[in-house]
Amino acid sequence: MDKLHDYAIDGVRWAMPTARVGGMDSGGDGGTFMDGFLRHVSSERNYAAGQVGTPTDFLSFHAKGQPRFVDGHVRMGIDVHLRAVNKGFDKTLSVPSLAATPVVIGESDPEGCAACPSLENGYRKGTMYSRYTAYSRYTAASFPRIWAMARRLNVNLEGVLTWAFEFANQPWFAGFRQLASNGIDLRVMNVFRMFAKLGPDQLAATSDAELPLDEIMAHGVRGQADVGTLATRTRDGKIAVLLWHYHDDDLPGPDAAISLKINGIRGKAPTSATLFRIDDANANAYAAWKRMGSPSAPNMTQYEAMGQASVMRPQSLALSAASRGTVAASVTVPRQGVALVVLDAR
Repeated sequence: MDKLHDYAIDGVRWAMPTARVGGMDSGGDGGTFMDGFLRHVSSERNYAAGQVGTPTDFLSFHAKGQPRFVDGHVRMGIDVHLRAVNKGFDKTLSVPSLAATPVVIGESDPEGCAACPSLENGYRKGTMYSRYTAYSRYTAASFPRIWAMARRLNVNLEGVLTWAFEFANQPWFAGFRQLASNGIDLRVMNVFRMFAKLGPDQLAATSDAELPLDEIMAHGVRGQADVGTLATRTRDGKIAVLLWHYHDDDLPGPDAAISLKINGIRGKAPTSATLFRIDDANANAYAAWKRMGSPSAPNMTQYEAMGQASVMRPQSLALSAASRGTVAASVTVPRQGVALVVLDAR
């Protein structure tokens, strides 16, 4: 395998000298196979070129969760997923000469089988998927924890990818891991759009209802729900605040009544912000399809209605001045919902 890798990298670099190359994009942390790969690319003779080492612009591995069907409902496995990320990070740090190399989680998903529409994977149809997957990057609930873990371990995390497909000629909302069903966006697609509205500079943000990373890694989110936040400053100077209300058990639960305070407002405090929502009533083509009676062959009117229902539409959120440089708002986020607040703070 090392020989195959060396010749492949040599060929790619011959054809495209500036191409970024790396690996090994293992299933999970790669175990002893990953150990051997890291040893070879860092300190052993290159089969193709003869020198010591193989060009390695990034290191990669996969991390998956493990949903289960429990007592008539789906229970997600965010704890399994985060522990897998942690083990993968440990591998990337295990060789000192590679410890600063950019890391890409090549597949980061709630589970490992994109083409398995089973009972435990029923979360894909609803808001459970939209919160649990995402960002190129892995969801409102999981992504901030992955970033926090990377910061804590001093991992140079560059990107996180989902392993999702388009499944042609399949029933509507069949339960595969995909971003759209027969051309209609699923809610997870809107989460990617929501993440795209965040900025490159992360701001300090806290929630008294957000569960600690170590607790989630050890026990998941099985008791108290996880109501968390992530704040960023966008390139054009706005503040974007992500809010989520997550629980591993895909069951009804009370809404989260969030009192939001945003500090550091520059200049005159804005009186309103833009609010985006993804929940049972917003950006939800699946709910619209169910209201139609779950047609197996929607007509054009129904198709267009589902397309309209899938759109994540901006709403207005009233802000009040809490103190100098601080504004406040009240936001209700349903269980398994996500919200994004964007305000002009220039």
